Amino acid sequence: MSTPAVLWTSLALAAVSALGTWLTLRYARRRLLDLPGERRSHTVPTPRGGGLGITIALLAGTALAVAGGVLAPLPALAFAAGLLLVAGIGWIDDHRPLSPWSRLAVQCLAGLVLAAGLYAGQGDWRWALLACAAVPVLVNVWNFMDGIDGIATSQAMIALATFAFLAPPVAALAWGAFAACCGFLPFNYPRARIFLGDVGSGTLGYLLAAMVAWTAPALAREGGALQPLFLLLPLSTFLVDASLTLGRRVLRGERWWLPHVSHLYQRWAKRAGSHVRVSQGYGLFSLLAGWVAYGAHASGTVRPAAVAGTWLALAVVLWLLQGRRIQHT
Repeated sequence: MSTPAVLWTSLALAAVSALGTWLTLRYARRRLLDLPGERRSHTVPTPRGGGLGITIALLAGTALAVAGGVLAPLPALAFAAGLLLVAGIGWIDDHRPLSPWSRLAVQCLAGLVLAAGLYAGQGDWRWALLACAAVPVLVNVWNFMDGIDGIATSQAMIALATFAFLAPPVAALAWGAFAACCGFLPFNYPRARIFLGDVGSGTLGYLLAAMVAWTAPALAREGGALQPLFLLLPLSTFLVDASLTLGRRVLRGERWWLPHVSHLYQRWAKRAGSHVRVSQGYGLFSLLAGWVAYGAHASGTVRPAAVAGTWLALAVVLWLLQGRRIQHT
């Protein structure tokens, strides 16, 4: 797909996403209000479910990708089917809370569907297995981390931009998805008029899982089997906060599957009295991660495992230090 085609398609997807979000906002003001509480980081009733606009834009973008020859029909159909599963169960949960285990079952099914399409298109079980595992992991990570204004969408956008620079073969897909997020972000940042909801956080997590599964083979073909490790860097901010917080709650014997406000970003936002500052802090770290990933990949002289391991270790250290600073201020 030519650069002008990518640009015009991206603008169209941003417009579709914005329109879908606006229409959802009108509906959610009457039917889907997220009320404040001790397990919430917001202080005023706010509509939720705005991520439906992103979902609609991604479905439209998938059809355009097939029409433009960017995506083969079978993998595209599998992606769309998995997206509908994840977004659908999230939309239902936004209206009527469901068991976390039923949501997980649907997410795993979506991962299997995506993996089947990937295997049918490429015939490599490694990337199919990656897709199958990445879907439930990233869907839940984005759900856990979607707790303050702008953070989940901005982190997804940084990851998508990094993927586009790392792997030109998937750049058109990544920029289209980036544009879909752009259409939603003004409704959610710097002051949220509507939240993503489970439909939106699930959509973003599923999208990123699919992009990882599509980008990894391109990187491996270009630079070797370990090149896909660079994909961890732009995701590291969320992966570290989500996994360390989850591990701590499990060790404490807490009911870790219930909503809470003990993630680092939530404690930081409460201490700082600002969602904007925290979202910007996380964004700057992820932008730096993307820059490191791109620079290391482009150089072709560094070991991906060493870079990824060092960066993740740095993220863990910063998580511990910032948590301690918040606790003692």
